[in-house]
Amino acid sequence: MSPTLHDFSARRLNGDQQNLGDYSGKVLLVVNTASQCGFTPQYSGLEELYRRYKDRGFVVLAFPCNQFGAQEPGDAATIGQFCEARFEVTFPLFAKVDVNGDNAHPLYAWLKHEAAGILGTEAIKWNFTKFLVDRSGKLVHRYAPATRPDELVDAIETLL
Repeated sequence: MSPTLHDFSARRLNGDQQNLGDYSGKVLLVVNTASQCGFTPQYSGLEELYRRYKDRGFVVLAFPCNQFGAQEPGDAATIGQFCEARFEVTFPLFAKVDVNGDNAHPLYAWLKHEAAGILGTEAIKWNFTKFLVDRSGKLVHRYAPATRPDELVDAIETLL
């Protein structure tokens, strides 16, 4: 049987290990984030989506990443404080990860393999690339960084 998102685990921003199977039955939006990126204001839209749909089984999973222009230089405490103070983020934040290269987190290796990007390349091009995952843990769609969170409403509602 091919893997699903539920077969992976990741470290939360607070250092705790999180089994992603705990999100079984939820619709997920997995996003690589950064605090100093031109797309950073998308945190507001992601939080808006989360608050709007969390009671229906929707969760945003944010994975800070420093691989694009060193736009996430902070440690876990700095990232958490920034997200809370600036954007009032309440969705789950994970520890900083690599999304490309030899040290890419296994979840991201799987996501990229399941949904290649432009021209069939698997590499993630920038921060705020989004992956929509259905309740069974299967990847449904990959969205470019420039895709605003509010543009995902129809796709999320279809899965809910």
